[in-house]
Amino acid sequence: MSDHDNSALHDRVTAEVPTELDVTDVQYEGPDLVIYTNTPREFAKDGEILSTLARTLRKRITIRPAPGTQSSPSEAETKIREIVPDDAGIQTLEFHSTIGEVLIEAKKPGLVIGSYGKTLRKITQEVGWNPEVIRTPPIESSTVDNVRNFLTQERDERREFLERVGEQIHGEPTKDVDWVRVTTLGCCREVGRASFLIHTPNTKILVDCGDKPGAEGEVPYLHVPEAAPLNSIDAVVLTHAHLDHSALLPLLFKYGYDGPIYTTEPTRDLMGLLTLDYLSVASKEGRTPPYSSEQVREAIKRTIPIEYGDVTDIAPDVKLTMHNAGHILGSAVSHFHIGNGFYNLVFSGDIHYEPTRLFNGAVNDFPRAEAMVMESTYGRRNDYQTDTDESEARVHDIIRETYDQGGTTVIPAFAVGRSQELMLVLEEAMREGEIPTMPIYLDGMIREATAIHTAYPEYLRDGLRQRILHEDENPFLADQFQQVDGGQEMREEIASGDPCVILSTSGMVTGGPIMSWLELLGPDTDNTLLFVGYQAEGTLGRRIESGRTEVSLNGRGNADRLTLACRIESVSGFSGHADRAGLEQFVEEMNPRPETILCVHGDDQATDQLSSALYQNYNVRTYQPKNLETFRFP
Repeated sequence: MSDHDNSALHDRVTAEVPTELDVTDVQYEGPDLVIYTNTPREFAKDGEILSTLARTLRKRITIRPAPGTQSSPSEAETKIREIVPDDAGIQTLEFHSTIGEVLIEAKKPGLVIGSYGKTLRKITQEVGWNPEVIRTPPIESSTVDNVRNFLTQERDERREFLERVGEQIHGEPTKDVDWVRVTTLGCCREVGRASFLIHTPNTKILVDCGDKPGAEGEVPYLHVPEAAPLNSIDAVVLTHAHLDHSALLPLLFKYGYDGPIYTTEPTRDLMGLLTLDYLSVASKEGRTPPYSSEQVREAIKRTIPIEYGDVTDIAPDVKLTMHNAGHILGSAVSHFHIGNGFYNLVFSGDIHYEPTRLFNGAVNDFPRAEAMVMESTYGRRNDYQTDTDESEARVHDIIRETYDQGGTTVIPAFAVGRSQELMLVLEEAMREGEIPTMPIYLDGMIREATAIHTAYPEYLRDGLRQRILHEDENPFLADQFQQVDGGQEMREEIASGDPCVILSTSGMVTGGPIMSWLELLGPDTDNTLLFVGYQAEGTLGRRIESGRTEVSLNGRGNADRLTLACRIESVSGFSGHADRAGLEQFVEEMNPRPETILCVHGDDQATDQLSSALYQNYNVRTYQPKNLETFRFP
């Protein structure tokens, strides 16, 4: 920001606050306007000042004390512990003098915040420090700890990065916005490698950058002129953390991208977990990883978290608002407001419209929405999932029947989303006597992904959120859940032991520990392999689900071939995706309904049949794009 721009902004902020409040400096950090003051205590007295400023300036506002205006850390810690109720369970306080911030980790953040932020304001009034509150995860998560520690270590460098991004975001657009283009870089007439480029006269924004399950080497078309060079992209938006949307984000930093990633906070953590595991699996299978863990850390460092419902500037001519998508933890329907009211574009990401045990249903209510890029995974005319109650009852029956014949039920499951849904189903069924109580073994990243869910209960369904916040009611802490942490030796011991249930990654049987369970349990007719999630074309899971019993465990030739003799079952109703009826209902009840819809993230039949139905039923223009097409709006 130039000195002139900074001076003008300083004058504008000063004119908006009461005369007794001192403003020493103002600057942008990413989408936030940061106001430094010698009177932090006075700012804190009036809870309406910040909200009034935010509405007037139409910016996200952060107040920071100027250096020297705070109590010493030791005095401040004593005072904070006096102010905050003991029941809050404060774990740690970290003081960061360069930004005048105290990070408070507590078991019950709500008690630190207080009603309408009253306790936070009192802390600032008493000690002058700006408090930031984080929750202690009810289940210890190494991912959450590592991300928090890493961002703390990189705080100064990250601040420089945010200042640079802030200058780019809040500059004046150089050209009038009279068109918007969307280029499809992947995910069209296929499931996987989600990647789309939004292009205005001033800005390039990449939405998602994933891989394609079961199709090594099929990656987004990032080399095309619209996207290249990668450092010409201004921002990246990540709808959710599943690898078909996030796997190749770190690759961007390997090849020159140095800008921000906008997503929700839990998606940031899950993206770190899943991409590091992606590297690990590639290495174990003898494949060359496409990037290093250093690029994963770079992606985490460049992430700017957004909360549901917050309108956020991400470019001079683009505002982003994320809403719950109901798909997995932190998944988002992303609404782009382009230009000064010129056009509004929605990316559904992956959606589940009806509420589930984990999440509320996807949001489809927007101020404006002229066009939408919409997932079509279950878009075929006969893609109707079984009612949830029927699905759960069927799972109960299969597990009970397998148990009665002395067998074990193996469920390939995505670590994020479906595993936690099944954990809730199984915990309740055993607690209520619907199925016999037996060990439920979690193999792969499932336990760690579950811990991340408990770190962000505000993203979960209301009733579940309350249960997680009460340790003695937390369903994820049930005694039945046991982590497989002894490697192959422990798997062999479990396989030769008493009947149990095993939840194991990967969900599409494309690698990971599920391969060991196929080898150990697949040849026995007493056991059951139970599919509860989508099996993409080209994956081993799809081949088995379609009736193939002769399988290769490493996917190469006839090596390690295995004949499956176990019972093989599929139960719908647990998918994180809306079925055909849910997709149609999402559009039917959308307010306002878009004029144009691009049907993506589905195979050729799914995108074609959904596109035709939406056109016929709702009189909207629909398209079934191919990869590498560009659409101009309006």
